[in-house]
Amino acid sequence: MNARRASSLRWQLLVGVLVPVLAFVALTAVAAHRSALAAANTAYDRTLLASAKTIGEQLRVQGEGAAVRVTADLPYSALEAFEADMRSRMYYRILGFQGETVSGFDDLPGPRPPGAGRNPYAALVHFYDDEFRGQPVRMAVLLQPVSGPAGLGMATIQVAETFELRRRMADELLAQTLVRQALQILLIAAVVVWVVQRATRPVRALGALLAARPAGDLSPLPTGQAPRELLPLIDATNSVMSRLARLLEHQKRFVRDASHQLRTPLAVLKAQLQSAARGDVAPSQALVEVAETVDRATLLANQLLALAKVEQIREQADAPVTDWADAVRQVALDLSPLIVARQLDFDLALQPARVRAHEWALRELSRNLIHNAVQHGPPGGRLHIRLQTDRHHAALTVSDSGPGLDAEARARLFQAFAARGPAAASGLGLAICQGIVTGLGGQLSLDNRELQGRVIGLDATARLPLEPAPPPAPDPAEGQSPP
Repeated sequence: MNARRASSLRWQLLVGVLVPVLAFVALTAVAAHRSALAAANTAYDRTLLASAKTIGEQLRVQGEGAAVRVTADLPYSALEAFEADMRSRMYYRILGFQGETVSGFDDLPGPRPPGAGRNPYAALVHFYDDEFRGQPVRMAVLLQPVSGPAGLGMATIQVAETFELRRRMADELLAQTLVRQALQILLIAAVVVWVVQRATRPVRALGALLAARPAGDLSPLPTGQAPRELLPLIDATNSVMSRLARLLEHQKRFVRDASHQLRTPLAVLKAQLQSAARGDVAPSQALVEVAETVDRATLLANQLLALAKVEQIREQADAPVTDWADAVRQVALDLSPLIVARQLDFDLALQPARVRAHEWALRELSRNLIHNAVQHGPPGGRLHIRLQTDRHHAALTVSDSGPGLDAEARARLFQAFAARGPAAASGLGLAICQGIVTGLGGQLSLDNRELQGRVIGLDATARLPLEPAPPPAPDPAEGQSPP
């Protein structure tokens, strides 16, 4: 199977080249056979004409007046000189002035009138194919003037020859032509095999290079010595390996982060359960602490899964068109109990915004931005969410009245697990938002809002490209004449 697959390109080129060549050879063989037969007829027609002229030289005129007639004393042995090696038979017939048979074979078919074609001979002769005694023959009809003391007239001489010698000559010419063409076909096949073998050498070298690579080597393939025809394949392979390298690195990072970050809440949970079992704390307090630890572990696990799913956005190009406003409205509704619990001054202003993104990504982006604003804002503070559009972009701005960002926090703003402070959970929220926005071709910015040189809050703005609105559907009633 491998050998057959490896030689498929060679066989395809061989078939693609040799089949048209063989078809052309077959057509040329038919044409060559006809040409050879025509050449043989031309050559041996001269023999027929010479035979007819020889017979004409033997004709005499006898009698006087109305009894004048043509006579001939011609034995058949006179034609044996024109029969080549006895491979063909010749027949003749002499017709007198009145069309009577003077000599020869009486049952030889009568002469046909000459055709309209050009006569290459000076004599009054024409040639055609006929049949005699069940055999095809070549017939020559010569009009021979005969004169003598007794009178002058025009005799008709017919000479027929069978086709054995002509066909043999045509077959020999055809065989010679076919031998030359067969050698040409063999030469073409050898050249095709050699060219394919030489042209596919870089492909085999590329395959050997890939096969010899270690399992984890996803570095780009070299393109320096590759022919131009292979560059698109090498570039596509390098692109695939680059994506695989990113996915593998993301997978390693996810496993590393998950194993490191989940170990802490699980250890805390175990310690809390052991403390409750020893009776160090009251059961009600132990349950509250366990519930808080489980909530933090659940949030961490959900954010780790979301961070892993963000990488899929970069590899997907078939995202549907989604209204961002619907996603923001649903997220605000889900977080409304938390907003009410912190007694925030909540304001929501949304404009329809069609963006090309999965609904999950828009909901996760909006949820993290709003949740961060709720967590970092003071109780009873202000939370303003607005979604606005311009000609090319949609911008979601979440404004809170929290302490804003200092220089140290801004330096590690989008780093995972870099959040600090009592309100910080895992530090994954902004990293998730940054990954989603970047994967969708947008931008994410966090800016302090100041009043008289004092920070009064933070504006988190995510900008995504707008999807052009579809053309309006034609009105079915338009163009109809009124009744």
